[in-house]
Amino acid sequence: MKKLTLFLALIFAFCSFSLVGCKKDNNTIRLNETTHSIFYAPLYVAINLGYFEAENLKIELTNGGGSNNSMTALISNEADIALLGPETAVYVVQGGTTNQPKIFGQLTKRDGSFLVSKTNTDNFSWNDTIGKTIIGGRKGGLPAMTLQYVIEKVAGLEIGTEANQVNLRTDVEFNLTASVYDTTDAQYCTLFEPNASDLVAQNKGHIVASVGQESGEIPYTCFMATENYINKNPEKIKKFLRAVIKGYRFLTTATVDQIADALTPSFSTSSREAIITSINSYVESDAWVSTPVMKESAFDYLQNVMINAGELKTKVKFNDIVDNKYALEVINGLNN
Repeated sequence: MKKLTLFLALIFAFCSFSLVGCKKDNNTIRLNETTHSIFYAPLYVAINLGYFEAENLKIELTNGGGSNNSMTALISNEADIALLGPETAVYVVQGGTTNQPKIFGQLTKRDGSFLVSKTNTDNFSWNDTIGKTIIGGRKGGLPAMTLQYVIEKVAGLEIGTEANQVNLRTDVEFNLTASVYDTTDAQYCTLFEPNASDLVAQNKGHIVASVGQESGEIPYTCFMATENYINKNPEKIKKFLRAVIKGYRFLTTATVDQIADALTPSFSTSSREAIITSINSYVESDAWVSTPVMKESAFDYLQNVMINAGELKTKVKFNDIVDNKYALEVINGLNN
């Protein structure tokens, strides 16, 4: 009996130690990004230059390979925070949920994709795409919807398969766009950086246009968490936003070489030339927001883009999707 009691005591001690050892670090944030792109430079700068560490936060970064997958990770509790397109929150809210995702910070303010052509065109016009095929990503995703808006509303062209129309393919998953473009007769595709520049370096394409410069400002990428997570972790949310803002501010003061140094650990498979080209492209297109506070007018524009794509019939209320409270508090604190 004494041996049995000692054995049970040892088992209990071991289990208690294991539970303590395996307990999730309260300072860790599981962050799921929709894709890995220099488009999200303020985030990677914050990671690589220790801005999160200074806030006593550790980031565990995973890649969703598309906003739909990142949203799934968020609402299934596989991620604490997701970096993705705000259109996914609209879909979820309209579908109805008891623990809906909330946008608590914006990162980019326009489409980050570039139109890549198999033909080098010095004086590109969107009319050049008439009768051609563009691989634009997944139906219902913001890259495909924004591209459709540019083709129809900005360039004034029609989408379809006739000779006088633009054939926009929306049947390709976001993370497969480059490979499908490379292996089919599609003349164009849209890619984020550094993927676009990497394709150019391989002599497989030429960047001919910035979709973001054509579309104008739109809340393209943002940080989301569930209402439960935000309500339970307000200080963690504020620390997270502070680190990202410091990352953005570094981009506005550093040289291109300094920015490239800060980003290289996150893009070790890309050449330094591609990284620098990507940085310059996003600086030129004014891709990043100076404040994580989302504007209601920009959110309304997003919904117009969704309506044009046939993915939304009735607009949702701004406050049902966006919570600017912590972003405003952090900005005010940093500016004072």
